Amino acid sequence: MKTYDASNIRNVLLAGHSGAGKTSLMEALLFSAGAITRMGKTEDGNTVSDHEPEETRKGISVSLSLAPIEWAGVKVNLLDAPGYADFAGDLKSAVRAADAVVIVVSAVDGVEVVTEAAWEYAVEAGVPRAIVINKMDRERASFERTLDQLVSAFGTQVAPVQFPLGQEHDFEGVAGLLTRKAFRYGDGPAGTEGEWPDDIAGKAEPFREKLTEAVAEADDALLERYLEEGDLPPEDIMRGVKAGFAAGRFSPVLLAAATHPVGADRLAQFIVEVFPSPLDRPPVKVTKRDGEEDEERACDPNGPLTGLVFKTISDPYVGRINMIRVFSGRLRPDSSVHNATQGAEERIGQLFTLRGKEHETVSEVPAGDIGAVAKLNHSHTGDTLTAKGDEATLPPVELPEPLLAVAIEPRTKGDEDKLSTAIQRLQEEDPSFRVDRSAETHETVMYGMGEAHLDIQLERMKRKFGVEVSSRPARVPYKETVRGPAKAQGRYVKQTGGHGQFGVAWIEVEPLPRGEGFEFVDKIVGGVIPHQFIPSVEKGVVKAMTEGVAAGYPMVDVRVKLYDGKHHSVDSSDMSFQIAGSMGLKEAAQQAGVVLLEPIVELEVLVPDGMAGDIMGDLNSKRGKILGMEPTGTGKSRVKALVPQAEVARYSIDLRSLTGGRGTFSMRFSHYEEVPQHLAQKVIDEHQKAREEASRH
Repeated sequence: MKTYDASNIRNVLLAGHSGAGKTSLMEALLFSAGAITRMGKTEDGNTVSDHEPEETRKGISVSLSLAPIEWAGVKVNLLDAPGYADFAGDLKSAVRAADAVVIVVSAVDGVEVVTEAAWEYAVEAGVPRAIVINKMDRERASFERTLDQLVSAFGTQVAPVQFPLGQEHDFEGVAGLLTRKAFRYGDGPAGTEGEWPDDIAGKAEPFREKLTEAVAEADDALLERYLEEGDLPPEDIMRGVKAGFAAGRFSPVLLAAATHPVGADRLAQFIVEVFPSPLDRPPVKVTKRDGEEDEERACDPNGPLTGLVFKTISDPYVGRINMIRVFSGRLRPDSSVHNATQGAEERIGQLFTLRGKEHETVSEVPAGDIGAVAKLNHSHTGDTLTAKGDEATLPPVELPEPLLAVAIEPRTKGDEDKLSTAIQRLQEEDPSFRVDRSAETHETVMYGMGEAHLDIQLERMKRKFGVEVSSRPARVPYKETVRGPAKAQGRYVKQTGGHGQFGVAWIEVEPLPRGEGFEFVDKIVGGVIPHQFIPSVEKGVVKAMTEGVAAGYPMVDVRVKLYDGKHHSVDSSDMSFQIAGSMGLKEAAQQAGVVLLEPIVELEVLVPDGMAGDIMGDLNSKRGKILGMEPTGTGKSRVKALVPQAEVARYSIDLRSLTGGRGTFSMRFSHYEEVPQHLAQKVIDEHQKAREEASRH
């Protein structure tokens, strides 16, 4: 593919709710531009952008993909983001690489959860938004109902630039409200141009007035002219559409039936004529190190190299592939670059663009363009690439926190190394996926955005890395402590032929204030236990505390006094006193009474105003303590509460079903608290049962 000047590049993200038809629209654009000779279907699993086996099997996009087209001398880099809330990380990253977002909405289902999320992400990033109402040919499709929903969700800046010719199964094309031209579609992807038919003029004219008003409101000079003359000439409307759209004050609505493909050619033309080029976008801000002033970098191929890695793919054959948006300077093959985020040098080999899974070599990636490079050693999603010695970094991509946890282990013994490689590669590919080793429960815990996200990662582990993994809900990291003081003897005496074992330790336990940890006090006098064996007793006590007494969870907030004991000049040993210490601790703790402690988390839930009451009621039913509720002024309320972690282990699923996916939350550890007796007994009983089962096997 030839190199394009930034003025002839458009970087466009297709976003929206799963099932709205983004992938089909991308397919229609590729077909209309002649980039492919026949259109694939999502249900057949043969589209350009849904090429991962998990996507073809499930019929949904689960990963961001790139495919460029050439239209009227302009290169359009199309990005297709997944529409499932679980894959919001890819959507957020892609917004940073795009200069405009096309939000695809189904004419049947209207505004859905990810429609709103995509809009919010684009507003946050200051990226202009257009809307395509797709599936206009389906049963129950309604242009007017969908438009009303869009206006009520996003305001009067939303205005159509097209009007439908026919509806549902009779949908045959679009009427341009700017030009008063009609485009009808037969078998091919190109519409046949004609004048507005008489039967739609009466219906379409009010929408043209609405469009003129919306354009005028986005520009003071046009508004003055509109108020004086009552109308605007087409060239003024077109200029106003372009300026209002680039500034994010006007959101044009276009129409399509992508699977036929009706309207794809008009969308491509509109992107070329109206959408901003990288030169029309504000310069990017970079942060310099060593106390230097932050600076702005304009889209200039001769400027300092500034590129953002916005997506990483693990290809089983090629290895790691990084997609890069170049904001300034140019990337060249066989050159060295600096990863300013990681502080590491990288060698660029071959440069290419991606069309789904196909690679097409390019001679360079100049400012404003998007390209890909394989086999970079240190670069991950969110990293900044610069010239050698340039420590400037772009703001990191702020990704949602993964909060649904499952414990995993390889099904085959000896696959631990393969599993750790798989985890590392998948985390590089998807930063909204996290894996930790829990010190409290000794489990490998995998965190994702939801069940679908975790399922896909488990499937990828098997397909790409050959690791079959068992998963189960992650255990809650309970802890144990003692209720009161108690004393007990730990006695380990074994007399056998020859060398025996002898160790006796008297131990006193008492609770410490919450969060104080562990304290060992040596009160031995008169050498009843020789000095060298006292650390052995402590070692045994610590081991017993780590294993827990009642439910197998570590013991905390305990003071242990060693105040008496006995030894044997021949048979006492380090091991005998370790075992005596361990036995003494367990006995004393049983007498003192063991209390189970549970982690309490601070939950912050952001939901539409009307749902805050339901959320507080639900958190109360989860033993939560509401700390407060405050409106944010954006139609949403923030609810804060302290809740036991055990009650919100699957809160991402609960919240999604309570709010229809419109709520988000963050969670952080606060402190430990005593578990109510009836619930503690349940946990202890489960532990005893698991131990019995394990001993039987």
